[in-house]
Amino acid sequence: MKIIVAPDSFKGSISSADAAEAIKKGILRVDPHAEVITHSIADGGEGTLDALLPKEKQTEVTVTGPLGDPVVARYGMLGDRAIIEMASAAGLTLIPPEKRSAARSTTYGVGELIRHALKNGCRSFMLTVGGSATNDGGCGMMCALGVRFLDKNGNEFVPMGGTLSEIAEIRTDGLEPALSDCEILIATDVKNPLLGETGCTYVYSPQKGADADELAHMEQGMTHYAEVLRQCEGVFVAEIPGCGAGGGISAPLLALTHARIQSGIETVLDVIGFDRSLEDAHAVITGEGKIDVQSLYGKAISGVADRAKGRNIPVYCFVGCVGDDREALKSMGIAEIYDVASLASSPEDSMTHADLYLEKMAETWMGGLK
Repeated sequence: MKIIVAPDSFKGSISSADAAEAIKKGILRVDPHAEVITHSIADGGEGTLDALLPKEKQTEVTVTGPLGDPVVARYGMLGDRAIIEMASAAGLTLIPPEKRSAARSTTYGVGELIRHALKNGCRSFMLTVGGSATNDGGCGMMCALGVRFLDKNGNEFVPMGGTLSEIAEIRTDGLEPALSDCEILIATDVKNPLLGETGCTYVYSPQKGADADELAHMEQGMTHYAEVLRQCEGVFVAEIPGCGAGGGISAPLLALTHARIQSGIETVLDVIGFDRSLEDAHAVITGEGKIDVQSLYGKAISGVADRAKGRNIPVYCFVGCVGDDREALKSMGIAEIYDVASLASSPEDSMTHADLYLEKMAETWMGGLK
C-alpha cells in the first residue's frame, strides 16, 4: 500500500516535517511494509522556507531589516530554484509591537537576499510574501536590486510606506541585468488588490502599526506609486488580484520583471513535485492545526485534497481541532477527519504532545484499513 502524508504545520505546536514523521511512524507500526511518502507543505506564507528545507540547507545572509537595523535572514535552494521568504528579512515578528510602523519599514533586505541568490547563479525564484512588516510597495527591494527612485527635485531616495507620494520618477537602467532571464513565482494565498478598501494599506497596515491618519496618507501614496509605475512601464499593477500581499511587494516585480502571482499552496506543490508522488497512491493524509471551511478554499489542505481528488484518491485529515461542522466539512470531499483535541486531556496537552497523538491517530487509522 502506498500512502502520501503531506500536512501543514500545526502552528505553535509541531512543524509540518515533524507531523509527517509522527504520522508515518504510526502507519508503519501497523504495516511495516507500507510505502509511506512524506512531504512538508505550507501555503506560501511565513514558515514556507522551513517547511521545504531544513535549516542546515539554508543560506544565512546579514541584510537590512525592516527598520534599517541588520538582521540575519535566510534563503534556500530547492533544485535550481531559490526559495526567498519575505518575512525572513522584512517580517513583522522582527519588530517589537511598540516599534512597528508600516510607514517607516522597508523591504530593502528582501532585495539583498535576491541579489545574493543571483550572484550564486540562481535564475529561478519562489518568493513567499506572508507575514510582512512593510507597506512600501516593494520599493526598498527594488532599490537593493539597482532601481533608482527620484523625487521632484531629482534626488534619489529609498521610498517607504509614508513617502511613496514623493516618487516623481523611476529609473530602471541600473536594475540587475540577470533578472531579465529569471522566472519569479510570487506565492501567496491572499487575493487582495493593491488599492482600495480591500487593498494592502487599509486591510493589513493597521496590524503593522499604522494609525487612521497614516492609512489615508499611505493609500494616497500607494495610488500615486501605482500610477507612476504605469507611466514608466505601461503596466497598471493595481488591477492584478493578489498584488496587495506583502504590502504591495509584488507591484514592481510584476511591472519590471517576468514575475507572476500564483496560489501559495499550488506553487509549493509544484516545487516539491507532489503530482509525481501521487502516482499509484492508495490514500493521502493531510492536515493542519485547525480545520474549518476556510481550510478548503485556497489553503494547504484544499490544495492537497484537490490534486488527490483529481486522481480519485481518498483524502484523510489529521488536525489539531475541528472549527466547523465535521459532516459539512466531509461533504466537501474529505473522507474522514481525525483530531488531536478528541484524544488530549486539555488544549495544552494537545499542543505539547501533538506528535504522540498524531502517531496514535495514524495507528488507529491504519488499523482500520487492515
